[in-house]
Amino acid sequence: MRVNAWNEWDRLTHVIVGRADNAVIQAEEPAVIRDFPEDGFPRGRYGPMPAEMVAGASELLDNFARLLERRGIRVDRPHPLDFSQPVSTPEWTQATMAGCMPPRDLLITLGHELLEATMSLRSRWHEYLCYRPLIEQYYREDPQMRWEAAPKPRLTDASYAENFWEEFDALSLDEQIERAQRGDLVLTEAEPLFDAADIARFGQDLFVQLSLVTNRAGVRWLTQHLPDFRVHDVTFANHNPMHIDATWVPLRPGLILHCGARAAGDDLLQYCKVNDWQVVQAAPPARTPQTLPPLTYCTPWLSMNVLSLDEKTVCVESTETAQMDQLDKLGFEVIPVPLWDVAPFGGGLNCATTDICREGVKEDYFPRRHGRF
Repeated sequence: MRVNAWNEWDRLTHVIVGRADNAVIQAEEPAVIRDFPEDGFPRGRYGPMPAEMVAGASELLDNFARLLERRGIRVDRPHPLDFSQPVSTPEWTQATMAGCMPPRDLLITLGHELLEATMSLRSRWHEYLCYRPLIEQYYREDPQMRWEAAPKPRLTDASYAENFWEEFDALSLDEQIERAQRGDLVLTEAEPLFDAADIARFGQDLFVQLSLVTNRAGVRWLTQHLPDFRVHDVTFANHNPMHIDATWVPLRPGLILHCGARAAGDDLLQYCKVNDWQVVQAAPPARTPQTLPPLTYCTPWLSMNVLSLDEKTVCVESTETAQMDQLDKLGFEVIPVPLWDVAPFGGGLNCATTDICREGVKEDYFPRRHGRF
C-alpha cells in the first residue's frame, strides 16, 4: 500500500470509513453547547446516543463501506473507545469524549504525509487513539509515508473566548456573519488549532477555512509546516462555520461546488476566475432544519457533502435528488448512498471518510496569482 493524495478528486483506492459505535452526546465544554430538548437532551444532559440510532447509523456506514469495497477500494475502520468515560490532562477534566464517526475531521493526507489535526474540542482531544492502530499499520506498510501530528494543544481556558456563546447568540445574524468573517469566534489565538475537515486540497493550493474549530494560528502552523504548498485562509458569509466540505467542494479540475447560501469573498472568486475554475452553486437541499434527524447539529447543506471516487464519479446522499440531478447534468456518474441518519454522529459522506490513497501527482491548478492569493 501507499499513502498518497493531492486533491479531492483523483481516483480513490484506499479510504477510512468511520464508525458510530459508542458515540455520545458530549458534555458541555468551553467550545460546545448541546441543547436538544425536543429529543430528550436539553442543555446540561449528556450521555450515550440512543441505541436504535447507533444501530441504524452503523448499518448505513457498513453498507457504505461495502459499496466502496465493491468498487475496488480498500476500506479500513477505526477502533472505537468507550467515549462515555471522562478524560483529562493535568490542566482540565472533561466528563465525556464524543465518537469516531467523522475521520475527515481528524486526519488528512497531503501528498505522502498523513497528518493528525490538533482538534479544538476537549471531548475530541483523545480521538486520535481510535486511528493509531491503522496509522501504525500504514507506517509499517509504506516506507515512503510521512507520519506527522500537529502540536497537541493544551486547550486551557485561555484557548477559548470567555462567555462566547452567550454573547454571540445575542447578536443579529448579520453581526454574527461579520464576526465570523473576521475570524473572531470561540477560539482565541493562544495556540494553533485546526480540524482537518477545514482544509480543501487543490494540488499545490490548500484552502483553509477559519471557523469555530480553526484559528489563524492553526493556518500559520500549516503554512510553516507545508512550505511546498500555497496555504490560503478563507471565510464565507456563514454565521456558524464548521468545516469547509459543505461549503466549498472541488469536484474535478476546473469545477467547484459552492453553497450559495454562504457567499464567497470576491478575491477568492476572482482567483478562481483568472485560473479558469468554474464555481457553481449547489442545488438546494431536500431537508430543512425542521426535518433533520434527531440530535443533529449539522445543517441541511450536508446535501453537498459528497465523496468523489474519481473525476467522473461521485457519491451523493440518496434522498438529495436535486443535488444528484445537478451533478448528473454536469457529466458525473452519480452513486446514491443513504446516509442522512448518520448526520447526528458528525456529518455526511465526505465527513464519514478520509482518503488514504488517491492515484495522482501534485499539480498546480492555480498558476496565476490574484490579490492576496
